[in-house]
Amino acid sequence: VVPDQLRSAVSKPHRYEPELNRSYAELAEHYDTTVIPARPRKPKDKAKVEAAVLVVQRWILARLRHETFFSLAALNARIAELLVEFNLRPMQGYGGQSRRERFEMLDRPALQPLPTHRYVYAKWSKARVNRDYHVDIEGHFYSLPFQLVGEVVETRCSAATVEVYCRDRRVAAHQRSVEVGGCTTLREHMPKAHQAHADQSPSRLIERAGRVGPRTQMLITDIFDHKRHPEHGYRACVGILQLEKRYGAERLEAAAHRALLTGIRRCSQMETLLKNGLDRLGVAGLEEAEESTQIEHDNVRGAAYFAGGE
Repeated sequence: VVPDQLRSAVSKPHRYEPELNRSYAELAEHYDTTVIPARPRKPKDKAKVEAAVLVVQRWILARLRHETFFSLAALNARIAELLVEFNLRPMQGYGGQSRRERFEMLDRPALQPLPTHRYVYAKWSKARVNRDYHVDIEGHFYSLPFQLVGEVVETRCSAATVEVYCRDRRVAAHQRSVEVGGCTTLREHMPKAHQAHADQSPSRLIERAGRVGPRTQMLITDIFDHKRHPEHGYRACVGILQLEKRYGAERLEAAAHRALLTGIRRCSQMETLLKNGLDRLGVAGLEEAEESTQIEHDNVRGAAYFAGGE
């Protein structure tokens, strides 16, 4: 196959050694096909294609310009008729042979059977391994061997699986998940210390939060309690504790108190709370504020109405 060096086929254009798109290269490998992109501004590298486009425009499209079609199926059927006729026309310079005769003589004997299974499309991308030995793929986090923390890896994501490669060697494989914000963690990817003492790192973060204040310590503990694996809460807890440098321990403690009452467990929510100064409002009026937001209207019937009451 000789394509142009378009972006969807060639990741890094080059006159002599272009780098193919990984998904396109996999497609070619699946069908035992070789892809050799044409050089930039060298149409003669694909002269057969350029000539074929011209001939098809003249012998098929030009003949259809005066005909009217009322459906795509009817148009395709007419094109198929003209294509058969076009391939049976004798060619100049080939002893009167047609394209069909040349195909039967040269191409058909060289054709191979199709693969036994269909090609499965997979999207390739690059990612850096986070400090919690997970990579973010479309909002979901997948674990890798902890030795790869900080490394840049390549991810291959299909409809059913997620594979991760480091230096062209597969280092992890997971079942694909569409849960945004969720985590898929394999125990064998954890360090020995995490496997034997899963609460060791959380205990350090909880201890650090205790130096800020008891409410902050309760919030960090609450975050870990709501995570399936403690490692999944590391970044949120570290991010919350880092807010002390910007806003101070007193404001962070007040914000943590408000977060505990409102069910906030995300670092971004805590940052918004502090940025907007909601921590300075106090917590005394939270229950009253919640009651004041209730709407009284004839169309709002309440639970009693649906329970059969008046």
